[in-house]
Amino acid sequence: MTVFIISEIGINHNGDLQIAKKLIDLAVFSGCDAVKFQKRTIDKVYTKEYLDSHRESPWGTTQKEQKEGLEFGEEEYNEINRYCKEKNVEWFASAWDIDSQRFLEKYNLKYNKIASAMLTHWELLNLVADEKKYTFISTGMSSLEEIDKAVDIFKNKKCPFELMHCNSTYPMKDGDANLQVIQSLRKRYNCKVGYSGHEIGLQISLAAVAMGVTSIERHITLDRTMYGSDQAASLESGGVIKLVRDIRIIEKAMGDGVKRVTKDEKVVRDKLKPHFDYLYPRKL
Repeated sequence: MTVFIISEIGINHNGDLQIAKKLIDLAVFSGCDAVKFQKRTIDKVYTKEYLDSHRESPWGTTQKEQKEGLEFGEEEYNEINRYCKEKNVEWFASAWDIDSQRFLEKYNLKYNKIASAMLTHWELLNLVADEKKYTFISTGMSSLEEIDKAVDIFKNKKCPFELMHCNSTYPMKDGDANLQVIQSLRKRYNCKVGYSGHEIGLQISLAAVAMGVTSIERHITLDRTMYGSDQAASLESGGVIKLVRDIRIIEKAMGDGVKRVTKDEKVVRDKLKPHFDYLYPRKL
């Protein structure tokens, strides 16, 4: 089994295309399989009242200015598309509204993503499922009944998917990980299950790999002290490199479950066998 590793850039680029490219470079250098962004139509996702409310940010003093400052448009995504092709890495994005999903269609991406916050946006789920692309579905903040309905949409439309266990806090407390849910989701829905983590550190993600998840998604950043709500729960360069390295080690260590005497063990056994056969003769 090879775990599909997703570097979630999200909005950690802070509206700067050069930062986005550096994060793509980090994901490629680390050996990640894909990078992921987030796409919103600001006026469709948020109410006018909310957008007009106060928020201090590098872009102004309203929520609207902050949200627009973090949002990439067609020019930036055209360059992201070109750059990822140049770097030979897959990219995709979680759309937070219908217009954004239709915007992403033009890039003919290999994957789709349903963000936890969008799991009950049934119109969006139906639109995504109609595309028949392999879709990662995060399950943070969702009840089993809500997940049931989402899964039904994708199964009824015969769209390939996998669920991703997730706790939608940034950063997540270790005690909230509840990794046993991975097994529960796998059993209930008879599907692949990944893990989208927002914790600090690597241990919980690596434990999820040992439990057999098929994908891992972690936010990445150039610097956790940068502006942004996701930065503190993100991995810097050293963490990303170690995560990929350790996941690949765990994959090798998991083996196939067949008990056998390995080649190296035979060498040791041949050295020890005369002594132990004398002391403890085997009677088979």
